[in-house]
Amino acid sequence: MVAARLNQMPLTRWHKRIAVIVGISLFFDLFDIYLSGVLGTVLTGAFHIPKSEQALLLSSAFLGMFIGSIGFNALADRVGRKAAFLGILSTYSVFTFIAAFSPNAAFLIVFRFLAGLGIGALLPLCDVYLSEIFPAHNRGRIMAWTYTLEFCATPVEGFLARALVTTHFLMAGWRWLFVIGSIGAIIVWAMQRHLPESPRWLESAGRHQDAERILARFLEEAPSSATQVKGPTANVVEPKRVPLGTLFTPTYAKRTIMLWIFQILQTFGYYGFGTLVPLVLASKGLTITTSLTYAAVSFIGYPIGSLLSVPIVERIERKWIVVGAAFCMAVFGILFGMTAQPALIMLFGFLYTLSSNIFSNGYHIFQAEIYPTAVRATAVGTAYSLSRLMSGLMPFILLPVLHAHGATAMFSVVAGAMVLLMIDVGALGPKTTGRALEDVNERVIVQEQGPNVGM
Repeated sequence: MVAARLNQMPLTRWHKRIAVIVGISLFFDLFDIYLSGVLGTVLTGAFHIPKSEQALLLSSAFLGMFIGSIGFNALADRVGRKAAFLGILSTYSVFTFIAAFSPNAAFLIVFRFLAGLGIGALLPLCDVYLSEIFPAHNRGRIMAWTYTLEFCATPVEGFLARALVTTHFLMAGWRWLFVIGSIGAIIVWAMQRHLPESPRWLESAGRHQDAERILARFLEEAPSSATQVKGPTANVVEPKRVPLGTLFTPTYAKRTIMLWIFQILQTFGYYGFGTLVPLVLASKGLTITTSLTYAAVSFIGYPIGSLLSVPIVERIERKWIVVGAAFCMAVFGILFGMTAQPALIMLFGFLYTLSSNIFSNGYHIFQAEIYPTAVRATAVGTAYSLSRLMSGLMPFILLPVLHAHGATAMFSVVAGAMVLLMIDVGALGPKTTGRALEDVNERVIVQEQGPNVGM
């Protein structure tokens, strides 16, 4: 069967091109996600937004992401990964471009929400797509390389913001950041048209001939020895159509509860820093320009942390990578909140973002590995939507703590969330590193429901 041969195949040039295209896609996706956070103090000044309304500006895109993550990823299980990709990129490119010309805060809030419908769906769908394309023995490593390309967006955006916010060429500098994000999405849309559909999804949908054609394309670019990969054996479990209710059978209910709790909590640690750090630095008395400089230096940790995850994602069990990195985030977050020295602010900010991207890569690989092919995008997208919902609510939770009690108190709340997350993943998360997706999932279904499930 196709899935078995995908697992046995070495990496080909086509695999690597797919990794680059998806990495560039995620670069502009993350660029867009952090726009409101990076520009938080700038937009507040530009539109004279009172502190009481800052949270609404920060949360608008995330609330759109909550809806988009569920809708587009459910669509991806019905019509395929590739068609969903193109719809997602069209959505956030158009509305991000319109947002660049916002005449007031209300207009910006509405179009950030609409752009969020597309932005929120892309990352979990990429997790699913990459997990289905790459062979089991190096799936984590190549996905980590892809995410490293994505996370170059954060320091690039930080330094662009630092350079552009004080300029005015035809329009205010912050507006050009929205235009850049929109144009990038159009370029990515053109590139993603050349991606193959997921052979695993095609096989689960019963489109075996289409899956075989894509597999043959991979084999054309593989070393000659790879054309001799073994066919399916009696011990192989084939992906089949399964009902959505499978997610609530005994084994999958445990995984679903674990991932839902995780997504609610991880938001405090990951996006709590990335979207609120300019406001945290402003609360320490720093100017807009200085706070953007410190944030940009701190953001260098994102791609470096992602790069550091590459050699460990296949050597350490994925769930323990998540747990260990969450512990580091809790420690460095509190230290970042406590310090007022410029050098220490940048050091602890850098260490925090470095840890958070080892954390991020670990969980993005992990969450796409724990569900069966036929419902994978729906399951991951639904769980991920909870993090988008929490990201929308998070400013209403953390900003009042920041304004009333300071940065140390705010990061203490973040640390508490990370401790609960560590217990959740450590106790309930399954082992996935180096295992075929079908062994982690479809075999479990056969054991629970019998060999004729999905027939």
